[in-house]
This record gives sequence, C-alpha cells and structure tokens, in this order.
Amino acid sequence: MSSRSATLTGFIAILLWSTLALFAAMSGRVPPFQLVGMTFVIGGLLILTIAAARGELRRVMPTPASFALGLYGPFGDTALYYAAMKTAPAAEANLIHYLWPLLIVLFAALLPGGRLKPRHLIGALIGLAATALLISGGLGTGGGISLGHGLAALGAFVWASYSVLSRRFSTVPSESLSITMLGCAIPAFACHFVFETTLWSLTSVEWGGVLGLGLGAIGLAFVVWDIGMKKGDVALLGVASYAAPVLSTIILVIAGYAPASWLLAASCLLIVVGALVASWERRPA
Repeated sequence: MSSRSATLTGFIAILLWSTLALFAAMSGRVPPFQLVGMTFVIGGLLILTIAAARGELRRVMPTPASFALGLYGPFGDTALYYAAMKTAPAAEANLIHYLWPLLIVLFAALLPGGRLKPRHLIGALIGLAATALLISGGLGTGGGISLGHGLAALGAFVWASYSVLSRRFSTVPSESLSITMLGCAIPAFACHFVFETTLWSLTSVEWGGVLGLGLGAIGLAFVVWDIGMKKGDVALLGVASYAAPVLSTIILVIAGYAPASWLLAASCLLIVVGALVASWERRPA
C-alpha cells in the first residue's frame, strides 16, 4: 500500500471517531466494562471476518509485545472513555478526551531526534485553557471537576502514548488487532463480573449504540488508524484528527445528547487552535 493510500485509509478512522461520542451516549445503561467486552468482541470478529475473506488469516497473530501494547492502548483507553462518558456530561468528557492529538504532538517532540519547542508549550497551554473552561464550576454545568473529567484526561494520555509507541511496531500486520481485541475482551468481562452487574435487557437504542461502537468507532476505526499510523503521512493524519472533536460535538448536539452553548463552542475552538499551534512549523522559502 502506498503512503497516499494509507493516509486516505487513516482518514476513515477520523470520520468513524466523530460518531464515537454519540454511540457511547446511546449505549445508555450498559456498564463500562461490559460495554468494552461487547464492543471488542464485535470489533475483533469483524476484523477477523474481513481478514478471512481476503485470505489473510496468516497475518492475524500479534506478537507478545504488540498484544501488550494493545492491552494498554485500545483496551485501556476505551475503558476509560466509556467510564468517563457515563460519569461526566457527555460533551465535556468527549472534548477533554480529544486532547490526545495535542498530546501526540508533545510526545513525538520528546522522541529521539525530536525537540520540545515553544510552540509545543503554547499549544499545550491553550489546550489546558480549554479544559479549564469546560470543567470550571462558574462557567460550566456548575458541577466542577468530576471523576469523569479525570478519566477522560487519562484516556487522552493513554491513547496519545499508544499512538506514538505503535510506530515501533510497523512490521506487525494491522490484521493482528483482531486477536488482540478478542484477547482484550477477556479481562474486560473479568472486570465486569467482579465490579459490575450484567445488563442484557437493552433497548433498541442501546443495542444500536453497542453495534455502532463495535462495528465502526471501535472495530474498523482501530484497524484503519493503525494502517495510517504505520504506513501513511503521520503529520497530515495528526492535523486532520483535530476535526474529530468538532464533528463529534456537533453530532452530540444535533442528536440531543448535549445542549448547544457558547461554552462548548469556545472550548472546542480552543482545543483545535491549541493543536494547530503545536503542530505548526515554519518552512523555509
């Protein structure tokens, strides 16, 4: 696959992630760990089916290191995101979680050969200002900082660090995420049975949210993002990903899961501006 094709493939993940908040909100009463297990089983089976249809089953086995990274990244971030969406206002948790593009820029600058520049720090401060604006008791919903806000921020850190570390596994086939996701569903269900009460009597809307997550925003999105990060233009994908918080917030408002307000608009704009400032680099004439 050419770099251009891989980059276009990575764009699909950004579009799918714009529906992540909506489907997570639609999942309603489903406990977080149960939701992780269900969506990872659906996503893993989807990727496995696609690999089988293409005759690529020989490529589905992950290495021990890539499996461990998947347990840390996709599993850890998804569990934190679902929990955040169920313990904080959906739009606020979603926007805080979308600090991960900015964190990717910061982490990449700290890699060997990289250098932390003033624009990185300025972008980070703008992103922090957006987060403070969202969770401030005087300007926000009045609830101040909640557990959900902290979980969303931690999820952003996990996903950003996972994305940067995944560059070291460029030789591992993206199809191997099928086995990784199915394997990660086991600790998810284990945690569910220990800490949560199982809920199977779901409404049609809740089932729609579960299927939407498993087939799109979790299953297919993880694979196409992995292809884009390993074979495509990482910088271009990073810049394009700044559109995800805008699209996802707009979808939440249109669907009625979040009220339209100047606060959401201003916070969304600040996050995008902060990420663009951090990634901007002046090129020689």
